[in-house]
Amino acid sequence: MQRYSAFHLAGHALRGHRHWRPAWRTAAPKRRYRVIIVGGGGHGLATAFYLAKEHGITDVAVLERGWIGGGNTGRNTTIVRSNYLWGASAGLYEKAMQLWEGLSREINFNVMFSQRGVLNLGHNLQDMRDIRRRVNANRLNGIDGEVLDTEGVKRLVPFINTGPDIRYPVLGASYQPRAGIARHDAVAWGFARAADNLGVDIVENCEVTGIRRDNGRVVGVDTSRGPIDAERVGVVVAGHAGVLAEMAGFRLPIESHPLQALVSEPLKPVLDTVVMSNAIHVYVSQSDKGELVIGAGIDGYNGYGQRGSFQVIEHFLAALLELYPLFSRLRLLRHWGGIVDVCPDASPIIGKTPVGGLYFNCGWGTGGFKATPGSGWVFAHTIAHDEPHPINAAFALDRFERGALVDEHGAAAVAH
Repeated sequence: MQRYSAFHLAGHALRGHRHWRPAWRTAAPKRRYRVIIVGGGGHGLATAFYLAKEHGITDVAVLERGWIGGGNTGRNTTIVRSNYLWGASAGLYEKAMQLWEGLSREINFNVMFSQRGVLNLGHNLQDMRDIRRRVNANRLNGIDGEVLDTEGVKRLVPFINTGPDIRYPVLGASYQPRAGIARHDAVAWGFARAADNLGVDIVENCEVTGIRRDNGRVVGVDTSRGPIDAERVGVVVAGHAGVLAEMAGFRLPIESHPLQALVSEPLKPVLDTVVMSNAIHVYVSQSDKGELVIGAGIDGYNGYGQRGSFQVIEHFLAALLELYPLFSRLRLLRHWGGIVDVCPDASPIIGKTPVGGLYFNCGWGTGGFKATPGSGWVFAHTIAHDEPHPINAAFALDRFERGALVDEHGAAAVAH
């Protein structure tokens, strides 16, 4: 193993990163591609990677209006789990979980996936009935899950408030041991580098301003850097899917909302799992840097602003201190917001659209990060074959016409 002296490392620090090799090429857009992916977040980059790796389609461009990972991929709270209720959701998220478990090796980039487990707390008898139902459904679908009582929760999180006089007593929880967290920017960078290595063009600062059609079929896109022709176009733009759909002449059953999160100042390791509460409306984990990563649900209004209202922060901080009085003296380090697309059934849309050769992957609501590799894997299959994979067939756009909804409001929980 190569070793470096303190002087060598100091020299690197003083010189900055001028001589570092870029992780991916700065590609200029060509006039034509076989496939265009609109959106350079985790889902879009994963789609491009799997198009090249699994289907041999390398004539692909990923068009990102800003910088790679600058949207929701870099603005989430990094939770990964697969304990969803319905079979269709379980299949999709479990496929993602299986890919997460080998992702660092597959893309040769450490995404820092930490399987530290996720707890979903129950605060009343109905919560516990729902928890048992979901864990039983998970096991029937081959997904790990356990039902814990109060003492079991206390063993995992010794400082949680389980006193009998709190507003929401902790009666137990569901627990998925394989769940955990990953490093969001590493996921974007890793997929970008891996896709680039397979020949995919990654084009940043290239905003799509129009979707061109001819005889009911997509023929290309207009961008801030000129028109680009394509045989097929996949749109993966969290927060703005409705805007892109209108460019193509149809509407989506979708709403966009701000979603907020915050982190505390760093502290010594105290929380080695993820804890969520739907009733109290807060979830928390601790990052490798020691910060508490805290979030809750969406703001109630529609909008495209990457910030939210103060009362939401006030609410989930009050909820945090209800469960963890230990954190009462921590200071807020930073706060941010993202934009989430929400479908009526809290499940995504992944598949074909009324326009031939145009595919949409959207509507992940508050929990899209956990699905990143699985989403890209099934979307790549859908684009390559012009037909959905069996895993994502239930998430077609026309399910809203057929009434075949995949209602995951309960499993989506507070958020993530």
